[in-house]
Amino acid sequence: MPATLPDVVLWIVAAAIVTQRLAELRLARRNEAWARARGAVEHGARHYPAFVVLHAAWLAGWIGEAWVRGPYLVRGWPMWLTLLGLAEMIRYWAIASLGRRWNTRVLVLPGEPPVTRGPYRFLRHPNYVAVVLELAAVPLMFGAWITAVAASVANAILLAGVRIPVEQRALDAAASRPGIPPGGLTPQRPIGAEDHEQRRKQ
Repeated sequence: MPATLPDVVLWIVAAAIVTQRLAELRLARRNEAWARARGAVEHGARHYPAFVVLHAAWLAGWIGEAWVRGPYLVRGWPMWLTLLGLAEMIRYWAIASLGRRWNTRVLVLPGEPPVTRGPYRFLRHPNYVAVVLELAAVPLMFGAWITAVAASVANAILLAGVRIPVEQRALDAAASRPGIPPGGLTPQRPIGAEDHEQRRKQ
C-alpha cells in the first residue's frame, strides 16, 4: 500500500524532531562541561527528569494519536506547519544568542552578565515561547488535540510551578554573593524548558 501525504509528513516531522532533540542533548552536554569547568552550579536537578518524561510522552502521544486517527492532515494544516517553523526560528535564535551558555539544565555561571542580545531584547523567555508553540502546533497538524492539550497543560504547570521559580531563586542566590555580579543562567530547552538568562530586576 503506497504511503499517503499524511503518512509522509508525519514521519518526516517525527524524524526531524527526534534528530533535533538528540543533537541538542549532545550540544547541551558539551556546554555543561564547559560551564562546570568555569565554576557553574546546577539548580533544580531533581525536576529535570520531569521535562524529559513530558517531551518523550508528547512525542509518543501525538504519533500514536495521529496513527489511530488515520493519520490525516487537518484542514488548514499549513498554518500549523508555519507556526512550527516560527517556533524553530525563535528556538535557534535563542540558542545562537546564548552560545556556550545555552543548556538544557539550570546552571548559574558566576561573574557573567545576563545575555540581552537576540530575542532576549524583546522576550524574557523566548525559548519557552518556542516550546509552547511546538507542543501545540505539531499534534494539531494531525488532529491529535488530546495530546496537544495534555502536553500544553503539563508544560504550563512545570514551567510556572517549578522551572521559572527555580531559575529566579538561582539568580537571586548568585546576585546575593558579595562581590559577584548576577550570574548568567544556562537553562532548559530542548526537552522543553527555557534557554533564557533572566535579567535581574533593578
